[in-house]
Amino acid sequence: MGFKMGIVGLPNVGKSSLFNALTKTAAAQAANFPFCTIEPNVGEVAVPDSRLDKLAAIAASKQIIPTRMTFVDIAGLVKGASKGEGLGNQFLANIREVDAIAHVLRCFEDGDVTHVDGRVDPVADAETIETELMLADIESIEKRLQGLSRKVRGGDKDAVQQERLLKAALSALEEGAPARSVAIDAEDAKAWKSLQLLTTKPILFVCNVDEENASNGNAYSRKVEEMAASQGAGTVTISAQIEEEISQLEEDEAQMFLSEMGLDEAGLDRLIRAGYQLLELETYFTVGPKEARAWTIPQGTLAPQAAGVIHGDFERGFIRAETIAYDDFVTLNGEQAAKEAGKMRVEGKAYQVKDGDVLHFLFNA
Repeated sequence: MGFKMGIVGLPNVGKSSLFNALTKTAAAQAANFPFCTIEPNVGEVAVPDSRLDKLAAIAASKQIIPTRMTFVDIAGLVKGASKGEGLGNQFLANIREVDAIAHVLRCFEDGDVTHVDGRVDPVADAETIETELMLADIESIEKRLQGLSRKVRGGDKDAVQQERLLKAALSALEEGAPARSVAIDAEDAKAWKSLQLLTTKPILFVCNVDEENASNGNAYSRKVEEMAASQGAGTVTISAQIEEEISQLEEDEAQMFLSEMGLDEAGLDRLIRAGYQLLELETYFTVGPKEARAWTIPQGTLAPQAAGVIHGDFERGFIRAETIAYDDFVTLNGEQAAKEAGKMRVEGKAYQVKDGDVLHFLFNA
């Protein structure tokens, strides 16, 4: 599995430029006026992972298949979106469908690019968006609580659980805190997720700076970092303008361009790594002469469920997993040498797959 990240923010902060760069396409119209993105643009990108290339080289794989990540460019929210201002209701509905939010904040000065509020203040912008999401959640919860009242009086266990969780979320929201701040027990995790509250979505703040500040950030991005730290959230500093430029270059040219700008890697790599950390994801590999392939799973996934990412039959008929750690596979130059060195392990249903594992599953058809 991959995951779906929604790119949100006020109009003219660089969302569509970032989306264009990430998907290496101009499918999202980047223009200097609000609501140039009328429908959410969806793009899939390959997740870059140098480990996959090394594994493929060792195994002489004919094909390399990286795991993929989906980005959704959601049109700009404005103050009042929770009440339908701008195109608010439609955009809020789109946010419900993503796993995480990349909140793009304008951290650059440019008199030629208008700001919807006529000023550059990324912290205030973040607060505007968060407020609209919180207001939308409050309205949604109040409606749902009314709808649940009859089932709760009838003793419906699921309804009682939903009511308890919704009230906990509402209490936090009314105190000015997002629903993600509520501590949830393991037995409530599934029901909590099914509520699809906007402010339960993990948030990554993306500081969009100008070219000159791409490598070290600026005063604006540092204010965002302070705000994010106080919320336990992550940040990534990117110049959407640079990312859009290098996305159109060949790999060698792009690397040279990055070096000239004082950057070690493209913003895409940093954004994906931050996204993986945000959603607690990891990657395992399957490797052979036909193909080398990466698969994304949540951290702590057991071997049968990891096998099920490939095909449901693998999970249902799971027998065991033959496992080689990535470092052992590379150091010993392949599967056979790893076996001979005793580095291949046989793991059962209780095994938690580790990031970088090279796996071969045995199952009953």
